[in-house]
Amino acid sequence: MLFRSRRSGRPWYSRGDIESLPAAQDALRGREIAWLSDPVDAMVLHIQGSGRLRVQESDGRVNLVRLAFAGSNDHPYQSIGRWLLDQNLTRDATWPGIKAWIAANPARTRELLAVNTRYIFFREEALPDASQGPRGAQGVPLTSGRSIAVDPASIPYATPVWLHSDGPAQRLQKLVVAQDTGSAIVGAVRADYFAGTGEAAGQLAGRLRQPLRLWVLWPRSAPIPHP
Repeated sequence: MLFRSRRSGRPWYSRGDIESLPAAQDALRGREIAWLSDPVDAMVLHIQGSGRLRVQESDGRVNLVRLAFAGSNDHPYQSIGRWLLDQNLTRDATWPGIKAWIAANPARTRELLAVNTRYIFFREEALPDASQGPRGAQGVPLTSGRSIAVDPASIPYATPVWLHSDGPAQRLQKLVVAQDTGSAIVGAVRADYFAGTGEAAGQLAGRLRQPLRLWVLWPRSAPIPHP
């Protein structure tokens, strides 16, 4: 289930509490946006912080809805893929690998998802142009294959960056722009590549965990004239 924003500013109920405690569920009643059939898809949306839903209405109509980050429960992010690796439960911590593990261990789905105590709340945004990506932290729509999420303490928004990665999922050598961020993106040489929207982009994003190198492109300062 996905919820609209609530008051934040201090740690609130954890993900496990939100899914099991009546007090937490009562506090969120009436803020529901949509129910997702796959809990892993909901987790992916929480980690990405924004995305699109195809919502089937009660009359059979299907609407395309864009969701944007609106707040969190102020808990730290914990990687469920890292937990699976640390427990020696899988050797494939990509999203396809995580989904395969859940398919083989359905009774442990709630246990796995509760590892990430951080919970994200969303707001609905207008989608005037279906070709536009989600709105990033910079406040502009992300561009498929050209936008990255960074740690803004290291790389300011709107900075052009040359990205080089020879990983197994995809070879990347291209100019990108820092336009978004995320709680798990910390440090100067860390980036989350926006692969785009749709099934193929989702498959790529789920596999894209590989080493990279970044060159931040700063304007050359004009020389200071001598008196």
